[in-house]
Amino acid sequence: MSRHLSHAHVVPRLKRAEGHLRSVIGMIEAGKPCLDLAQQLHAVEAAIAKAKKELIQDHIEHCLDGSDENARATIAELKQLAKYL
Repeated sequence: MSRHLSHAHVVPRLKRAEGHLRSVIGMIEAGKPCLDLAQQLHAVEAAIAKAKKELIQDHIEHCLDGSDENARATIAELKQLAKYL
């Protein structure tokens, strides 16, 4: 298993999202208002999306071969496209 440079940053993000998700579950069990739940679930979703983006960008940057100019241009374009994942 290879370890990406971003893993050290992604794991704490995911752990925070995990803790936040646990509190949302507690809110649901406590019968909190749906608007509050939706807002908190949106925050969890955003945190996970940021972690995914960081992981993907790091993989593109450090694991794909960009040894020639054409490959570097293709990788740069792929990085731009990955922003929309």
